[in-house]
Amino acid sequence: MTDSALQSDAIYSRLATDPDLCELAEMYVDEMPDKIVALEAAFSAGDMETLCQKAHQLKGSAGSYGFDQLTPYAAALEASARNKQPLDQVCDVLNQAIALCRRVRPGVPQ
Repeated sequence: MTDSALQSDAIYSRLATDPDLCELAEMYVDEMPDKIVALEAAFSAGDMETLCQKAHQLKGSAGSYGFDQLTPYAAALEASARNKQPLDQVCDVLNQAIALCRRVRPGVPQ
């Protein structure tokens, strides 16, 4: 993972130009705020098991919907929660993953 991946540029699905799959990618973007809330809620509750599960789901779904940039961050969050790293470290990884999640956009770059 590189710091350049965390820059504020929008992230678009590699599936956005596929007429059969672009709607699925758009639905995924629409659902992202709920995914973020679930990650934050699990962390706030100190529920590392749920955080690990949600991160695992994000890791798999991000790539499936064409948002490959999210996958390594979700994997790092999953590992951090699973390995019960100190909360400040888990929080840092969570914040990085959420920052990327907030950048997903529907459609194609203009």
